[in-house]
Amino acid sequence: MHRAPHLTSPCAHRDWTKAYWDHRAKVQNAQPLMDTRTPSTFSHLHVKFKKLKMEEEQISIINKNNHLLLEKVAAIMRTRRQTDC
Repeated sequence: MHRAPHLTSPCAHRDWTKAYWDHRAKVQNAQPLMDTRTPSTFSHLHVKFKKLKMEEEQISIINKNNHLLLEKVAAIMRTRRQTDC
């Protein structure tokens, strides 16, 4: 069996003790190295610009069709006041 080395001088013991306590102080003051914060969010990933553009185009088509239909109904109401039997 191996035994721990025997310290022959008191100076060596003092150096070892100081190194040990310095190490313990570093362990106590150590900061975590792992980043546990939430990842940063980017607005261009959440806002779908292509989808918004497609929705705007759909709304403009619907508004155009509604306007044409309204014009047709108004023209019918102006010209044909009598009902066909």
